Amino acid sequence: MAVQKNRGLGRGLEELFSAVEINTSDVPNESDDQKSEDKSNKNSILYLDINEIKPNNNQPRKRFDDEKIDELAASIETYGVIQPIVLRKSDIGYEIVAGERRWRAARKANLKKIPCILKELTEEENMVISIIENMQREDLNPIEEAEALQQMIEKFGLSQEQVSRSVGKSRPYITNALRLLKLPFEVRDYVQEGKLTNGHARAIAGIADETMQVAVADKAVEEGLSVREVENLAKTIGEPKVKKQNQKRIKSPDVLKVEEELKVVLGTKVNLKHSGNKGKIEIEYYNREDLERLIDFLRNIK
Repeated sequence: MAVQKNRGLGRGLEELFSAVEINTSDVPNESDDQKSEDKSNKNSILYLDINEIKPNNNQPRKRFDDEKIDELAASIETYGVIQPIVLRKSDIGYEIVAGERRWRAARKANLKKIPCILKELTEEENMVISIIENMQREDLNPIEEAEALQQMIEKFGLSQEQVSRSVGKSRPYITNALRLLKLPFEVRDYVQEGKLTNGHARAIAGIADETMQVAVADKAVEEGLSVREVENLAKTIGEPKVKKQNQKRIKSPDVLKVEEELKVVLGTKVNLKHSGNKGKIEIEYYNREDLERLIDFLRNIK
């Protein structure tokens, strides 16, 4: 069975399928002797009772798209399960290491048995492989990924550098991913629901004030802002307000007087930016009619 390697991950899933042979004698058979023999063959694809299999407690993926599960179930009904799931022995039956989505779809397709590969794994290996499998398939949303990486740190006492090596991602990638867990729950929910991308979340994480983080997230979702627009908005929020205050203070009484006179003449707010012997005049308008009025006024000046 050929498995395409993903060089972006240090411990790719190709290791799971090394030295695997398809044993045609493992096709569903109710014989107890055959069943026992199949289970003892660690280098074969086994066909195991789907009811003896349970989900992985360390599964980083928490949300499954029901529509996509239905689509996969329909495919399985037609073509069967093309890629086996990976299991390890549990106290009762077997626990899924990789392939929970296929297992769920196979249950919907009413399969009695499913092709599996049995592996002997430690708790740490189980978690790392489960994370890698989902990351390679891009099945995790950014928050699920961050929670999984954090769990590796907390449960096994790994450093960020060790996590980086385990999942084949750079140290800055791990650091940026973990930063998302500091976002308010409202923002994290937007990311998990697919309303905000990883890029949006990282830009919002750069805002110091939590209330502003939520406000920017709300605005991004409601107005469909791009990542670049959110980055610019976050940058604007982060700029010190002292600069703008100082700009107002440097206006001389003469400049303020001219602004007031123009305001009376034009009937709208006027901002005079003066520096040395040159500057510019900003005239505000509030709708199309207001703009047309100002244009007519300026045209008639003699």
